[in-house]
Amino acid sequence: MIPSPTYTVDVRGLDEFSAIDLYAMLKLRVDVFVVEQACAYPELDGNDAACLHLRLRDGAELLACARLLRPTPDAHPRIGRVAVSPDHRGKRLGEALMREAIAACEKAYPGQPIEISAQAHLETFYGSLGFVRISDEYLEDGIAHVDMLRQTDAA
Repeated sequence: MIPSPTYTVDVRGLDEFSAIDLYAMLKLRVDVFVVEQACAYPELDGNDAACLHLRLRDGAELLACARLLRPTPDAHPRIGRVAVSPDHRGKRLGEALMREAIAACEKAYPGQPIEISAQAHLETFYGSLGFVRISDEYLEDGIAHVDMLRQTDAA
């Protein structure tokens, strides 16, 4: 049995990060999405300043992170850039991260469904968290994705 990880949850705006903490979060995202997944795309896409950023930490060590995109008149709140440090995989941190991200979205944007753009091979994982596929499969940066939606617990 894998031991239950200990972590603290941190949710904040981009302007609330120290330079060191911001660097660690962006480095994790680049290491996972650009390097590990061999995907050349604009990781720094201009959206981070308008998002909330959720991190799981063990002391000063970053274990996992996600960003929460605010709703717009045309879109529900979205969870994106879900990344777990390669050094901490196999500890169910992806599930913990998503549960914390869902709770943070529900707190910040009560009563609104939550969207994700999920890598297609993770559809079952996200489905276990209440997300339902709402699109056909499509390629994003060379990786198969599907759009998924999670209704609020209150809905």
